[in-house]
Amino acid sequence: MVEPVLPKPRNTGPAGGRPRAASLRLIVNAILYLLRTGCAWRQLPDDFPPYQTVYRYFRAWRVDGTVDRLHDLLRDRLRAAEGRDQPPTAGIVDAQSVKGATTVGRDSRGYDAGKRTNGRKRHVVVDTLGLLLVVLVTAASVQDRDGGRDVLARLRAALPGVSLVWADGGYAGRLVEWAKAALCLLVTVVRKRAGQHGFEVLPRRWVVERSFSWITSCRRLACDYERTTEHAEAMVKWAMVALMARRLARLQTGALPAYNW
Repeated sequence: MVEPVLPKPRNTGPAGGRPRAASLRLIVNAILYLLRTGCAWRQLPDDFPPYQTVYRYFRAWRVDGTVDRLHDLLRDRLRAAEGRDQPPTAGIVDAQSVKGATTVGRDSRGYDAGKRTNGRKRHVVVDTLGLLLVVLVTAASVQDRDGGRDVLARLRAALPGVSLVWADGGYAGRLVEWAKAALCLLVTVVRKRAGQHGFEVLPRRWVVERSFSWITSCRRLACDYERTTEHAEAMVKWAMVALMARRLARLQTGALPAYNW
């Protein structure tokens, strides 16, 4: 499922440069190993290609859009396997604050007073299955409404067929009016039930919370270690690539579908 999307090797020979030395399967496995275990690039085991080579492919695939194409292809296939229409027409938006490691610079980190977290914030929109549509990583000090404006604009550019987005109370107010006027996007706020005390699962909102749980099951994403926000976003997409590929493989082999790793 992954191989057809990866860039083809350059022509070899006198005018084509050196042949490719590293196996792309090992490159992908190395990226997923780092993502799942949370190790540093330099700590990749010796049975993978050199960490410099793995990182070079990781960075190149982010720049040339390979990761985006791979992620979107697997999402479309999984939605089709689940009997859903393509492309999606509805989503759920939310944000997650995570601690930033010492590798996160001042220019992209901040303090979320509500969550008491010094680091970054992931703004995501997922579909009704919990599959990632778009992701935006900012400093944790960015308010949900401000980050929501940018991530919804990114959603409109990437998936113009989405017309309805559910959100929590943190997105209420001017964002709802702006999304309707500027993006022709209906944002519906799912509020707590009147008189509610304690925890209660709310309609639609639990879907995106489950997606955050899937993402942070990767130790690399339990804390933000990336030097740039672009790499942090790529790591989130790789986590979903691994999850969707595993689910599709289980569906193809007749095993019971599962969302876990």
